[in-house]
Amino acid sequence: MSGSAAFFEAVKARRSIYTISSESTIPDSKIEEIIATAVKHAPSSFNIQTSRVRPLSLAQSLLISALTRYVQAVLLLGDEHKKLWEITLNVLKGIVPADQFAATEGKVNGCFAAGHGTVLFFEDQEGVKSLQKQYPTYQDRFPAWSEHASGILQYIVWTALEAEGLGATLQHYNPLISAQVLETWNLPTSWVLVAQLPFGKPTAPAGEKTFEPVEGKRFLTFGKK
Repeated sequence: MSGSAAFFEAVKARRSIYTISSESTIPDSKIEEIIATAVKHAPSSFNIQTSRVRPLSLAQSLLISALTRYVQAVLLLGDEHKKLWEITLNVLKGIVPADQFAATEGKVNGCFAAGHGTVLFFEDQEGVKSLQKQYPTYQDRFPAWSEHASGILQYIVWTALEAEGLGATLQHYNPLISAQVLETWNLPTSWVLVAQLPFGKPTAPAGEKTFEPVEGKRFLTFGKK
């Protein structure tokens, strides 16, 4: 199997899995290794070299590479994982209508808290501001580039966990829980919570997926010989 074929097998297999258990198909040390590797290599491996459609200038590529220092991930396991979803439910209880809260509680406990762990993704705004000062020509682009770098990291971690037999979904309970997350785990106040990825061993397959036409609508080619 060629390199791209193996890569796209993993891409195709990645799905949103809402039915997960607290079991894991791999040791926690392997989960740590996956996330650490993704954090280290995500921007240069995918954003600069393969994911782009329009080539960037060398200066832009180097600046996006610099953003890797300001995209962080935090892994929560065991009681720390459960604590995150307890915080989420407590916050939601204050804003969700009482007659709707049972459904919300069931979703959070059954789809997210029931898992083995959660990966939290952050962007360090102090780092982004620092780059804006160093390179004022690109200052209006750094926030977007930071989001790109975070999105790439999220996708790599998600796909890698899927390849190891784990199921996950990407959640966005920020900014509702952001302040409490920073306080609970004593994280820098410059870190902005971007997404949460609860994961665990799937207990049921994902639903059927449908696709809109790609060629001629979502993907165009010019100059083909």
